[in-house]
Amino acid sequence: MPECPGPATVVFDSTLTDYSFGPSHPMSPVRVDLTMRLALELGVIGDRLAQVPAPMAADDVIATVHSEELIEAVSRVGRVAGEIDLARGLGTDDNPVFEGMHRAAAHVVGASVEACRQVWAGESLHSANITGGLHHAMRDRSSGFCIYNDVAVGIQYLLDQGAEKVAYVDVDVHHGDGVEQIFWNDPRVLTISLHETGQVLFPGTGFPTDLGGPDAKGSAVNVALPPGTADAGWLRAFHAVVPPLLREFRPDVLVTQHGCDSHIEDPLAHLMLTVDGQRAAYLALHDLAHEVAGGRWVVTGGGGYALVEVVPRAWSHLLAIVGGRPLDPATDTPGDWREYVQVALGRTAPYRMTDGRNPRFRDWSEGYDPGTWLDRAIHATRTEAFPLHGLDPHF
Repeated sequence: MPECPGPATVVFDSTLTDYSFGPSHPMSPVRVDLTMRLALELGVIGDRLAQVPAPMAADDVIATVHSEELIEAVSRVGRVAGEIDLARGLGTDDNPVFEGMHRAAAHVVGASVEACRQVWAGESLHSANITGGLHHAMRDRSSGFCIYNDVAVGIQYLLDQGAEKVAYVDVDVHHGDGVEQIFWNDPRVLTISLHETGQVLFPGTGFPTDLGGPDAKGSAVNVALPPGTADAGWLRAFHAVVPPLLREFRPDVLVTQHGCDSHIEDPLAHLMLTVDGQRAAYLALHDLAHEVAGGRWVVTGGGGYALVEVVPRAWSHLLAIVGGRPLDPATDTPGDWREYVQVALGRTAPYRMTDGRNPRFRDWSEGYDPGTWLDRAIHATRTEAFPLHGLDPHF
């Protein structure tokens, strides 16, 4: 990857981990705590990647995307014992109610808006909020562990500040349905989601024929991957779809969501990527940000439920790339970090920053095999979306 010509930041303070659905919920804030501890001990956060404070988003900022009814409901259930609002997705197994819910969710939104502000104002070339990426929340309801949609609020902020085009690439194992729906009919926003097919995985959406509203056909692009897709197949799909579309769209800012639940050890899905394959995707998105958006890159976290084994390593690689100094995959995890994991959680942490794989893939230009589910999925996306961008799906 090229040397980054500008500063980079990670927006974080420890109270962002107040976003917690309880000790038995899959999305434990411990994954964020372990990531930041690992990144600090590896020297990722420092001169090249400065940590900056995370502000709280005001209600009127959240309301640029979400309905007043949702904001009121989140505020109410978080302060009234026993209160739920199932119509707004609050009090479900996915989104159990907790005290201070509105404040915790508003803080995540504020961190993502700050990352967008950093980049749009030119204070940072790249900026990350790993607590963000809560891509399932809709305008009027919470969904899928996501109370408010911080990514969508951040993108709306960029548009309100004068960005003419924003591209959003979502590599979480689950379809980025909330961001897609919020900008469904807005041609200024291109959303691209690579995810395990909705035939087998929540939220059951995100198919190649889902292309955007009547005034924005082609603004939504979906790659629905078969279960079992591993590094080679995932990277083949990514490179067959994402770079051509971004090069044609040429956004002012690239916003990306990096749920690492595509990993083979993740308990909630069925893809088979390694940390090495995920790292390769992060490098590719970094380079695309420089190629198509002048380097302006806003990065968020997302899903990821192998709390010790995967998330801290994957997102430490991501933060190192944001900071312009990728980590050698063969790097050992620091002994102090492993000891902390053992003492605090009674778990054995990984010893290396790699899963020992060299992610290689066969480029789409080398031929299409209609006998494989993967290639049929890629071909379907290219066939549906590429002509709407003036691209030939066959080349």
